[in-house]
Amino acid sequence: MSQDSVGHPLLAGLDEQQREAAQALRGPVGILAGAGSGKTRTISHRIAYGIDRGVFAANRILALTYTNRAASELRSRLRSLGVTEVAVRTFHSAALGQLQFFWPQLTGGLPPKLLTNKLPALREVLGELRLELRDEELRELAAEIELVSYSLVSPGQYLERERGVIAGFSPERFVTVLEAYSNYKQQKRLADWEDVLTLTLGLLRSEDRMLEHVQQQYRFFTVDEYQDISPLQQALLETWLGEREDVCVVGDPRQAIYGFAGADAGFLTGFGSRYPNAEIFELNRNYRSTSEIVASANSVASTRNLEPVRGELTSPVVIEAASASAEAKRIASGIAKSLAEGWAPSDIAVLSRINSQLEPIERELGTLGISVQVRGAGRFFRIPEVQKAMLAIRALQISTQPQPLFMLLSEILSQLGWSSQESKSEKWRNLNWFMEIFDELGSPSLDEFVRELGERERSGDEPIREAITLATVHATKGLEWRAVYLCGLNQGWFPISHAKTEAQLAEERRLFYVAITRACDQLTMSYISDRERSSFLKLL
Repeated sequence: MSQDSVGHPLLAGLDEQQREAAQALRGPVGILAGAGSGKTRTISHRIAYGIDRGVFAANRILALTYTNRAASELRSRLRSLGVTEVAVRTFHSAALGQLQFFWPQLTGGLPPKLLTNKLPALREVLGELRLELRDEELRELAAEIELVSYSLVSPGQYLERERGVIAGFSPERFVTVLEAYSNYKQQKRLADWEDVLTLTLGLLRSEDRMLEHVQQQYRFFTVDEYQDISPLQQALLETWLGEREDVCVVGDPRQAIYGFAGADAGFLTGFGSRYPNAEIFELNRNYRSTSEIVASANSVASTRNLEPVRGELTSPVVIEAASASAEAKRIASGIAKSLAEGWAPSDIAVLSRINSQLEPIERELGTLGISVQVRGAGRFFRIPEVQKAMLAIRALQISTQPQPLFMLLSEILSQLGWSSQESKSEKWRNLNWFMEIFDELGSPSLDEFVRELGERERSGDEPIREAITLATVHATKGLEWRAVYLCGLNQGWFPISHAKTEAQLAEERRLFYVAITRACDQLTMSYISDRERSSFLKLL
């Protein structure tokens, strides 16, 4: 480590672990970053430092994330460091951009229309098969279809996996529905988000000229949340890379919670085996949580303990309630007390394993007049003015408009009730979100803007309101709150009843770890006395 690099302004604010990782600019780099350890800070400074040293060309970097929120945060960090040319995309957004660019060159026509929500299409397919499912079963069916796509398995391979009954269907019946859904998309010239990845992968692997174009465009890769990568996404990443090894992956095996959706943390844990010359770094200093919350997290994690930086002592609290209703009242009362003491609503979250556990809490908070935001439920994109704005913006793609996109967007939003004068009304805030996205992307093209909106809808990335957050733990990766209430810690709920195998129970335990590490200052866990307590509470 040179004395010059130690004193470099882009490294000065990093701790020793972060600085060592940020200085590793050549070849394959793996960063195992614990919860609250400053991974976004580290990778943003690594990118900026590499550009400053002339190792990276800013316009040839592709930084890949899994959520739009993570992409937004990384863009913001890079801008604050004076870096504006780096492409920061989700896997889906990057693939969609390439598909829309190359498809017309290859076929002379437009690519398949993007199916942003597969549930209505699945209902139509099931109707043709004279089948009907409840909403919950339909979502389960959609999730299984996504698992098949992300795992790169054929229908025959799927049957060999013996997955059991899905949404009331035997494996054989599920495959019948899966094939009917595939035929439906082909007939309607539709592509869902998984198809976007699959089609882009196939196109690049079969067309050398187009693959060469992408490989010339992007030379240096950074992949965040690498523990969540699926075989399909890994195949696409390897295709983008080709024979090159200029890739930095960042992730945490302790937070691998999407195995049920096709993610394979083995790509992260086996990174050093695939790249024997890789440099591997660990970030384990937790800046987020009090020492006792960190201690609770360490008691749940099976490897790599976090090192607390904050010394404050605030013990996590476990409370017992007689019923779900009583639990909701206890939580709502605690939240009301914090608000009365001056806490901001956005500082507080209530987390659960499954959505239905949040319903009595939402009702109880509503009774007290406390506003909530249910994260990950997609409610924002069902608001009438938001739906109308989305339709109008997408319609711009099939018309020729001479005005700049900013003016067109202003006209659309103004017609729906927006103005450039800030307002406290909820409708104005909903519509202003479109302007915020436009500004964040830095005057994007129409296609880029529409892709981003579609990606936000797919991932349920809604604007953050000044309200109490209600969310399942799966919807909280990368987020944090001053106070977290974790409810419903009973056997069959957390861990979930259908987690039977050792691997499934291990993933549930990692999910519990993620829940704990969302809390900065206060952590309250609760269970209902008429059901067996969660076995996870015995770990604390």
